[in-house]
Amino acid sequence: MKEVVVYTDGACRGNPGPGGWGAVLRYGGHQRELHGGEAHTTNNRMELTAAIRALEALREPCRVHLHTDSRYVHDGISQWLPAWRRRGWRTGAGKAVKNAELWRRLDAAAARHEVTWEWVKAHAGIADNERADALANRGIDELEEERPHAADRA
Repeated sequence: MKEVVVYTDGACRGNPGPGGWGAVLRYGGHQRELHGGEAHTTNNRMELTAAIRALEALREPCRVHLHTDSRYVHDGISQWLPAWRRRGWRTGAGKAVKNAELWRRLDAAAARHEVTWEWVKAHAGIADNERADALANRGIDELEEERPHAADRA
């Protein structure tokens, strides 16, 4: 089974607002970068999307060491998700889990692989985490380049 190291990050300008996600995947001497964005979203949704898209990009089952600087993603997948699943995607208080469709998609994507989830501190000089952050911001930048500016509509 191939071993892949992944760093993911999400970003949002305003929360909610335009958002982006980025991922750096490494296998052996190979590196692949992924990014994208959404016009109206939240930071948590972008953090989840980054992990989902990275895992879905793998063409075969792998051992994945996935690094995220999001406590929401890390704690959600490693601590909260099993209980949510048992309760029919409800919290301990009986409320619907926020972003349940993304959590289900992440759960399914992770199930194909042997994933080790690791939390890393944001903006701590970890090169691949900084690169994932830059890719997430590129996702937002590309959205903003595509969107017509007010002056262009006058």
